[in-house]
Amino acid sequence: MPLALYALTAGAFGIGVTEFVIMGLLLEVSADLGVTISAAGLLISGYALGVVAGAPILGALTGRWSRKTLLMALMVVFTLGNLACALAPDYATLMAARVLTAFAHASFFGVGSVVATGLVAPDRKASAIAIMFTGLTVANILGVPFGTWLGQAYGWRSTFFAVTLIGVAALAVIALLVPRDDRQEEGEGTGGALAVLGRPQVLLGLLTTVLSWVGVFAAFTYIAPILTRITGFSESAVSPILLVFGGGLIAGNLVGGRLADRSLVPAMLGSLVALSAMLFAMSFAMHEKVAAVVAIGLFGAAAFATVPPLQMWVLEKAEGAGQGLASSFNIAAFNLGNAIGAWLGGAVIDRGPGLDAVVQVAGFVPLAALAVALLAQWLDRSAPIPRTASDRS
Repeated sequence: MPLALYALTAGAFGIGVTEFVIMGLLLEVSADLGVTISAAGLLISGYALGVVAGAPILGALTGRWSRKTLLMALMVVFTLGNLACALAPDYATLMAARVLTAFAHASFFGVGSVVATGLVAPDRKASAIAIMFTGLTVANILGVPFGTWLGQAYGWRSTFFAVTLIGVAALAVIALLVPRDDRQEEGEGTGGALAVLGRPQVLLGLLTTVLSWVGVFAAFTYIAPILTRITGFSESAVSPILLVFGGGLIAGNLVGGRLADRSLVPAMLGSLVALSAMLFAMSFAMHEKVAAVVAIGLFGAAAFATVPPLQMWVLEKAEGAGQGLASSFNIAAFNLGNAIGAWLGGAVIDRGPGLDAVVQVAGFVPLAALAVALLAQWLDRSAPIPRTASDRS
């Protein structure tokens, strides 16, 4: 794999730390800014909404930019956003800075996926996407725990100052290693890029992504209370168990990339089946401690095994005008699934059968994603993908 690919991984690592580290610093932020813990928790929701909003806004504004220029600009936004978080004098400013930082998220991973696939041979494209997303998984295992410790020891602002430095380093590495790409998006400007979102296969791909990660986050959001109240672990045992989950993320991500390179559609369909099966198995495994730890690791692997195939699927269906924009929308779709999944799990707890049923309910959602993916396959067989201007030439 070329060094430029690991420059993208460095950027993904920094973005991953920014997204998730706030979860471990809610008490410190709420105490320092004089807000409730639930209000501090909205900083997570604000970031997720910023990711969803950032994809279409930045896509419309930067459709004609070269990809390297866009990646560097996004890292500047990311770096300045984290600096603003570190210096925020009050809650409102911190929320605004979080949303600003989130704007870089979807476009970075979306455009980065396009750049990554262009750096390698055709039979390594999904693996290249997986390598880039490894930065996100490593952020969960190493970056977030370290950032949480740093914030608890030296104040939550120190964590954001540290992530700012990561942004500066990632910007320098991208500027140095990512090859220059002066080509503009194919098609007629922003309108040509947006036209790709009218393709049924692209829209179905985005819906498949949303549904698959609704299932993931319906279970993962409430994994701590499940482990403590159902399995019987102490609260201090949750963090080490989540390291097992993180190891599964890395393994599943890399395996999913390899399988997608061999055969994309079977890898996508198979990963959705595996995710659903693993969630159903977890509903039984959570009642025994050893089985629960094993299931958590396998759940992490099954969850991230879906990422390279789903991202590669949308890239293939959006080939031509608007590929980068469609890829960015797919990243936003992951985050939309996160938000809906957290809501679904909470609804099952508060208004449904309760905490015991969360994982089982979550297991049905990837089956809906599988049905959508099969519908997309049926459309592929029954009608050709519309030809672009570049195809005709």
